[in-house]
Amino acid sequence: MEIIPAIDIRAGRCVRLLQGDYSKETIFADDPMEIAMKWEDGGAEYLHVIDLDGAREGSAVNIEVVSKMCANSAARIQVGGGIRDYETAARYIDAGVSRVIMGTSAVEHIDQLERILESFGAESLIVSVDARDGIVALDGWTRESNTTVETVVKNIESLGVKRCMYTDILKDGTLTEPNYEGVESVAASTKMKIIAAGGIAAISQLKRLSFAGVEATVVGRALYTGDIQLRQAIDELK
Repeated sequence: MEIIPAIDIRAGRCVRLLQGDYSKETIFADDPMEIAMKWEDGGAEYLHVIDLDGAREGSAVNIEVVSKMCANSAARIQVGGGIRDYETAARYIDAGVSRVIMGTSAVEHIDQLERILESFGAESLIVSVDARDGIVALDGWTRESNTTVETVVKNIESLGVKRCMYTDILKDGTLTEPNYEGVESVAASTKMKIIAAGGIAAISQLKRLSFAGVEATVVGRALYTGDIQLRQAIDELK
């Protein structure tokens, strides 16, 4: 199972939020590139970069920061936040991003996912299913839909999506534990590759997620606090 460090960008800086709450922000670095190099040196092959400003505004606010990462990091970049249409996804792909992450569009603009799949292939797209009590949240977790996790997973798989990221919002940034039941339920319901996120605080939890059959985990706050040492975690998961 792969471990993918998270780099969340807001106002050009590397931050972490608690449960997706923009008022509960911790700043970890003024320059996200510094963090990207740190995780790359720690053995990361992929970096999970989220444009928090873009997620709220629905546009590629921090694309210049992401482009800099793509140009200067050996790790591959998967990016999300504000990618609501084909045109924005194409801008990121052209900038060197390996995978674009879309969530809101999977509920409200599924035709845009079809265009991306047709133009760039299934390996270029991750659909993020971000849930609060089983209901999918939209627009950077600031708005709730009326759609369940199960419905979105079924819809995107039928579309030809090959990779799905499941995040329990209420666990995110809490350093407690993942929603194992939610992860296992999603993994059991689909043949898509699953990336799990939210609440991860220890290597033992990563091992349990590995046994659940997920392809990768996105780890954020636990890496920044030192609760998980990236190199050690990668070695143990091997």
